[in-house]
Amino acid sequence: MNKRLIVSILLVSVLGLAWWNFFSGPAQSNWTPAQRQLLESLSLSALPKLPEDPSNDVADLEAAAELGHRLYFDARLSSNGVVSCASCHKPELMFTDGLPLAIGVDIGSRHTPSLVGIAYSPWFYWDGRKDSQWAQALAPLEARHEHNIDRLQIARLIFSDENYRQRYEAIFPALTEIPLDPVSASPRGNEAQQSAWDSLSSLQQENINRVFTNIGKSLAAYQRKIIPGRSRFDDYVDNIPASNATASELFSASEVAGLALFLEEAQCITCHNGPLFTNYEFHNTGVLAVNGQLPPMGRYDGIRIAREDPFNCLGPYSDASRSECIELRFARDTNELVGAHKTPTLRNVTDTAPYMHGGQIETLIEVMEHYNEAPVSMLSHNEAKPLGLRPVQLRQLEAFMHTLSAPLASDPKWLTPPTDQ
Repeated sequence: MNKRLIVSILLVSVLGLAWWNFFSGPAQSNWTPAQRQLLESLSLSALPKLPEDPSNDVADLEAAAELGHRLYFDARLSSNGVVSCASCHKPELMFTDGLPLAIGVDIGSRHTPSLVGIAYSPWFYWDGRKDSQWAQALAPLEARHEHNIDRLQIARLIFSDENYRQRYEAIFPALTEIPLDPVSASPRGNEAQQSAWDSLSSLQQENINRVFTNIGKSLAAYQRKIIPGRSRFDDYVDNIPASNATASELFSASEVAGLALFLEEAQCITCHNGPLFTNYEFHNTGVLAVNGQLPPMGRYDGIRIAREDPFNCLGPYSDASRSECIELRFARDTNELVGAHKTPTLRNVTDTAPYMHGGQIETLIEVMEHYNEAPVSMLSHNEAKPLGLRPVQLRQLEAFMHTLSAPLASDPKWLTPPTDQ
């Protein structure tokens, strides 16, 4: 063969390989020991048993979960008789609603987060203003844009519905002193509801608050049943051969490349770590405010609200001792938390669009682009820094995210309304 032709072929081959590496990224043939250790920490096989909730004595009581299950799907727990917990946290959408902003009785100000695996979190809501799952479950009931009902009406429903009353009294003390009048009363309601609340005796107020609390604890017991299932990612990690080879029938080359980026260059694992792909912390990542809203203070306000909440771990309705309320007692409270929001799980992330605390970002690739650019934050500072990733690398990251989707591990009975409801 002509020497010039041979040289030309070799040159084209080298340039082609260089061009391929530039656009697709270098191939990785093996995971390093450090990478493999990280991968193993992300597998559901490393997920510990569900943490206890010392503030909720019935958190793992089956009867409480069954009561909470019924309450979760009951639209009577709303002012218009249409909204239930399942209206926004839909089981078929991984317990989200697919909307930018939640819609209950009215439109809310935040995106509905998934409830999958949420019992592992020490804080609730995007700003962490609740420190237990049961305290969080109470807030939407009286929120005007969500259920818009009050605690007296809820207590009266439990008292008047024979099925509910029997189930409730099998778990908690018998219902007493639930007044038939006024119609509506709450210390957190409108002026008329607050006035009606003040007209009740101290004993009546206390009994209503106890019923209200126990409803929240039952809802939490049910929500602890919502557990993520094993995904293709977990099978991949748990079957990496002793040779540490990245090649696998379970993952495409693009997915392997995306996973390598996730661990290293894209820096995703800084916040999205552990088996649920979240560090449960709060970060300001420069996400724009929701249209028509002022930039939220995030965790800076959230921790203050949590500390003032009568239903927090240290409050009179908690079952925990002071020594068991470590998260609340020692939570950070600094200016660095201005604009910071909770790191969500990435489990089933491709099924829970749109994204961010206000549903501001519609697609996953747009999320990648946001972190790649790391724009200036409207409040405080953006913790994320520009990544400089190429478009193909962003697509590889997105491809990897699809490997985290899987059916839930929950018993199917928990994912639909009770058959006799």
